[in-house]
Amino acid sequence: MGILEVKDVGKRFGGLKALSDVNLSVRENTVHAIIGPNGAGKSTLLNCLVGKLIPDSGSVMFDGQSVLGRTPYEINQMGISRVFQTPEIFGDLTVMENMMIPCFAARDGSFRMHAIENMMNEKEMVEQAEQMLIDVNMIDKRGMHSAAMSRGDKRRLEMAMCLIQNPKLLLLDEPTAGMARADTNNTIDLLKQIKEERDITIAIIEHDMHVVFSLADRITVLAQGTPLVEDDPQNIKGHPKVREAYLGEAH
Repeated sequence: MGILEVKDVGKRFGGLKALSDVNLSVRENTVHAIIGPNGAGKSTLLNCLVGKLIPDSGSVMFDGQSVLGRTPYEINQMGISRVFQTPEIFGDLTVMENMMIPCFAARDGSFRMHAIENMMNEKEMVEQAEQMLIDVNMIDKRGMHSAAMSRGDKRRLEMAMCLIQNPKLLLLDEPTAGMARADTNNTIDLLKQIKEERDITIAIIEHDMHVVFSLADRITVLAQGTPLVEDDPQNIKGHPKVREAYLGEAH
């Protein structure tokens, strides 16, 4: 049994069947990619995993506990962190100030923006944040306002903000979308580093097959809201159902 178990999940929006009988098992300490053409239901599935949507049917179990009916905050506290398609950071704050926010939230359960002026007095948290910036090769940018950074660095900061919460599962929604190739390759290297150095499971939605095949231990292919096939990367590349879904080729 995987650390994340999705069984018979279905979701409708009016007459549109976005997900139908989705089954997914994500093994602990692996990178599991979820791929598929536009409209396949990938983002809908991800939103069901983090509490932004409630499935109409089926179950979602994480580490032996159901996530259904829990708020996104409660699911985060269970050990699931999500990196969004567009980096979710505070552009008017420095890199270091951004890092301190999840530190406070993890300790106190919330964060009040007026506390920013006092948070640098928290020596233990400052040290924790600085170490994470060292780990992701961003310590030299600690005083930079995050709005001024490249998309790749914004993504790196967002991952650091997730990792400082010590999640068991990191969900990535197209982490390299809109990046130049150099930033994409740097993101691949960072994710490989995270996987090697941490006891963490990663589930990734990604259109860039270079990213998928560079990282994934296992791949699930969705089409029209239903899993077509789940297999190891080497068996996915030439799979006839995958070629049909992406290219419109016959079996």
